[in-house]
Amino acid sequence: MLRGLVTTAKVMLRPAHTAEYPDVRPVLPPRSRGVIALVQENCTVCMLCARECPDWCIYIEAHKETLPPTTEGGRARQRNVLDRFAIDFSLCMYCGICVEVCPFDALHWSPEFEYAEFDLHDLLHEKERLGQWMPTVLPPQPPDPAAPEPKEIAQAAKAAARAARTATATAGRAATTGRAAGSRKAADAGRAAEAGKADAAGGTPGRRELPE
Repeated sequence: MLRGLVTTAKVMLRPAHTAEYPDVRPVLPPRSRGVIALVQENCTVCMLCARECPDWCIYIEAHKETLPPTTEGGRARQRNVLDRFAIDFSLCMYCGICVEVCPFDALHWSPEFEYAEFDLHDLLHEKERLGQWMPTVLPPQPPDPAAPEPKEIAQAAKAAARAARTATATAGRAATTGRAAGSRKAADAGRAAEAGKADAAGGTPGRRELPE
């Protein structure tokens, strides 16, 4: 009991850190996961986000549209047109898998968190409302200088160095082949010149005339 009273006395002497919300808005980290924003123009209806969602809270509907050929004699092509994109935030666990797997940057995290509703059904955000969150999306943070180099950059650097070595080796082989071909041409020209001189002097040396 005395130990509990000592703990209470220590806590009473400490200053309070109460946040006067909503009068004082909290300062959130730049990568806070508040709400998911949608860029409709970037969505290609690949369904990757809906398939990877562990809660199945993403609903996508689309239809195919036939486009005329861009050149004469070309073929008409089809594209997917987004009809519906909705996220049910009453089911969302804010894991961020949908944002990570999107190959065309159609989904982004926004730090906004003030979208509580009295009705649970109002937490189903359609594509129009998801698009309204885009102005609140913060620009990406610069990379940490102390962080290790991403694997993609290292792989790209290795590929570039390998391509440079291949180009250098190819150029070296081409130069060597050219010099060898030039040397053979010079040797052939020298032998032809000697043969011409020998013919002019009275016949090719070493050749005997057979009797008739």
